[in-house]
Amino acid sequence: MKMECHFIQSDQLQKLLDNLLANGYVCIGPQVRDGAIIYDEINSTKQLPRGVTDTQAPGSYTLNNNSSDKYFDWANGPQAIKPLLFASRESLWQSEQSVNGQISFITTEPILKPIAIIGVRACDIAAMKIQDQHFLQQQFVDPYYKIRRDNLLTVAVNCGCPAEMCFCHSTGDGPFVDDGADVVMTELDSGFLISAHSSQGEKLLKGLTLQPVTQRQIEESETIRIKSSKQNKNLPHYDIKSRLFNALRDEFWHEIATKCLSCGNCTAVCPTCFCHNETDVAELDGKSSIHYRQWDSCFSQGHSYIHGITIRSETSQRYRQWLTHKFSSWHEQYGRSGCVGCGRCIAWCPVGIDVTESLANFEDRRRG
Repeated sequence: MKMECHFIQSDQLQKLLDNLLANGYVCIGPQVRDGAIIYDEINSTKQLPRGVTDTQAPGSYTLNNNSSDKYFDWANGPQAIKPLLFASRESLWQSEQSVNGQISFITTEPILKPIAIIGVRACDIAAMKIQDQHFLQQQFVDPYYKIRRDNLLTVAVNCGCPAEMCFCHSTGDGPFVDDGADVVMTELDSGFLISAHSSQGEKLLKGLTLQPVTQRQIEESETIRIKSSKQNKNLPHYDIKSRLFNALRDEFWHEIATKCLSCGNCTAVCPTCFCHNETDVAELDGKSSIHYRQWDSCFSQGHSYIHGITIRSETSQRYRQWLTHKFSSWHEQYGRSGCVGCGRCIAWCPVGIDVTESLANFEDRRRG
């Protein structure tokens, strides 16, 4: 569809929220909580992190106030939009035993209202498209993910303030949104450039006071795009996919294991990881149980436990599994790497392991 760009004043952002709420959407937006920017239910622009920016470093994340009046002058927080589509823990079915001993199985489905997420970043839109491939475009469609995805509307805001840990430009996933969102906005000093990328987005724009875009506003947006594309971190330029597969017995895996805690923080904050386990929780009377699906991590010991054997018992093997899957075998599954360059795994690693440095290490060893 043809995407026509408009300009709206900053006060129209509340009008956008009001329109969504009036149409039955539960609005989810960024807000400050416990020293981080997280996504949660929102009904007023006063809840947005206006005048707040983030400072990130390996193993470090802090929020600071600045002199800006912008609502989205930050990069990201630990929480992507993944939990809103792929729930961290949910019931899939429950079993019950009748008085005559027969067991019945009842499928449980989430009861949802349509959700609209405000302030989605380009890296998370890219991650959502990868999750769509995994949950919706394989032989078997995941009904729990699908029902949430079908009821989702995304209002993306182009990133004008990437953090030191961001490298989305080198993965081709940002900092501006190309497609995949319903509405895309760029925050300027005086308001927002806004365009609809879907029929749902077009309906949303009809309720706003739209103004034509000026040449000065276009130039301001382009300046933001160029500035935010100049990121300090990048993926190395060698053939990562082949190199990692050819280095499965490299000593580096043992070197990184001396630092890695196998805590799983990197997979918990990663917007594309989809590993999970399933478990049954029985009631005390022994007559019913609930079957749950919950997030897991390839860094946990139980993740590779098969028939009494832990396949990846050492941390070196777990880190190797994570890195080679994310940057090598993911290509075979989905036609691209599983990394969108958000940098969360670096900032939220307790010991500050930098995935871009880990990958660069293999380039240095190849040259040596």
